[in-house]
Amino acid sequence: MMYFREACCTSLDAVFAAERTGARRIELCERLEVGGVTPSEALLRDVLAATRLPVNVLVRPRGGDFVYDEAETQAMLESIRRCRAWGANGVVIGALTPSGAVDVPRMRRLLAEARPLSVTFHRAFDETADPLAALETVIALGCDRLLTSGHAPDALAGRALIGELVRRAAGRLSVMAGCGVRPANISDIARDAGVQEFHSSCISDQWI
Repeated sequence: MMYFREACCTSLDAVFAAERTGARRIELCERLEVGGVTPSEALLRDVLAATRLPVNVLVRPRGGDFVYDEAETQAMLESIRRCRAWGANGVVIGALTPSGAVDVPRMRRLLAEARPLSVTFHRAFDETADPLAALETVIALGCDRLLTSGHAPDALAGRALIGELVRRAAGRLSVMAGCGVRPANISDIARDAGVQEFHSSCISDQWI
């Protein structure tokens, strides 16, 4: 069975490998060792020029938590402007409050700058205090997609919650399973969670 797979890539070589292994979309970032940050301008331009796959760009100014100050917000807004101007398909964003809720005012600013690009709320979601309430907030904000491991170390372990999120979303946004998605477990996650989109990292001609 063919699944819609988004490949997380940190280099041009990884993008080419993603194409060879059947990825349908790219999430571009750098520094996966800290969970990913916004890619450099040079990498973004090179990738957009080199692939016909849709490219969604992670907009995250640093590793660590997802509670941002105004300077970091301004940096994200500028990154989003570049993505829009240079022809990216979408952006991947997320912001939380210190209490673990979705930061609605900050997200509204980021979304307003991003449109009409596609918007994914990233795995900051997996650090929210109340995932079901956070889901409704992400939907109300108008995000197109939610990337989550189901508040678990990986999507296989979190597939029960992912399935609940899919049911509660009821088509109001796409829930994408990510983290630890492998060829060996993707069918189990699909069956138990009912997801149609998957997110995995791409290294050489292996996706992990």
